[in-house]
Amino acid sequence: MTFLLNLLWFVLGGGWAAGLLWILTGCILMLTVVGIPFGWAAFRIAGFAAFPYGKTLVDARAVGEDVITGTTLANILWIIFAGIWLAISHIIAGVSLCLTIIGIPFGFAHFRLAAVCFAPLGTRTVSI
Repeated sequence: MTFLLNLLWFVLGGGWAAGLLWILTGCILMLTVVGIPFGWAAFRIAGFAAFPYGKTLVDARAVGEDVITGTTLANILWIIFAGIWLAISHIIAGVSLCLTIIGIPFGFAHFRLAAVCFAPLGTRTVSI
């Protein structure tokens, strides 16, 4: 069922567009030294955005990794400059998809992506 939902999401729900936009964002962020950590986070989220079903994003400490000092401050800066706008776009897409019965699962995927927009650094993708 997860494979089918991921396939439908990728083709019909905007997974290809979301994944490509996160990859493009990561490439742009990698052009500056300050943006490199954000670029790596964007690449991780791109895979999650393209195929969100059967996966979840968790804090890196939950999987045994150390969080880099300053991650909280960096996430706050991310929220101010980019995260809020990405979250708003995912919420609008989610609400518009939830207007139809068939689009409800895709709308919930956009809501999960909106939550990711607030703290991309210090998260890892894990299978559920």
